[in-house]
Amino acid sequence: MRRLFVFRPEPASRQTMRLAEDLGLDAVSLPLFDLEAMNWTPPDAAAFDGILLTSANTVRMAGEELNRFRSLPVHAVGEGTAVAAEVAGLGVATIGKGGIDRLLGSIDPHVRLLHLCGEDRREPLVAGRSITAVAVYRAREKPEVSGLEALEGQVAVLHSPRAARRLAALVPPEARSTVRIAAISEAAAEAAGTGWQEVRAAKSPNDTELLALAARLCET
Repeated sequence: MRRLFVFRPEPASRQTMRLAEDLGLDAVSLPLFDLEAMNWTPPDAAAFDGILLTSANTVRMAGEELNRFRSLPVHAVGEGTAVAAEVAGLGVATIGKGGIDRLLGSIDPHVRLLHLCGEDRREPLVAGRSITAVAVYRAREKPEVSGLEALEGQVAVLHSPRAARRLAALVPPEARSTVRIAAISEAAAEAAGTGWQEVRAAKSPNDTELLALAARLCET
């Protein structure tokens, strides 16, 4: 069985590593980024009807200012994000399991949403929504990532297009032919570039589907 390489930053990588271990996979964590909290100015909570959360990192990095929005219902992408919100004392109204666009499709289009997020984010495809994005953290590229030479012949799991681009920049084309890629989305799969032994995208953009795909790539 091939080893699984996880490139998420801490502490998000711990969740993926636990899922990998539950599936019996031999996984190793090599974060490509370091998370850094940003100074941010909380807007007036009264101007919004709900909070949009697309990453558990937001909850962890927002700091005490997050308490200003405890009265607003949370619309979260993914179980992990929802759990982080509940642990922080926020009330979760909706949990989306298919990415931000599917989640928005289930929410009243007239709801005014405050999107607390990372500095690097994808704009939703759903149009006509009142969404105010406020970045509370950033992910900085690690200048050096040791251990990548062990990726030969193994499986890489990628959680974002940015991570895919970063890995492609670190692994030269001549070193890709034995490496399989499990990507969280078609966009992430495309961002990984060419030359890999195999590149496949999860059916739905969540950790459960992604790790199931990774497990198949590790076993075959």
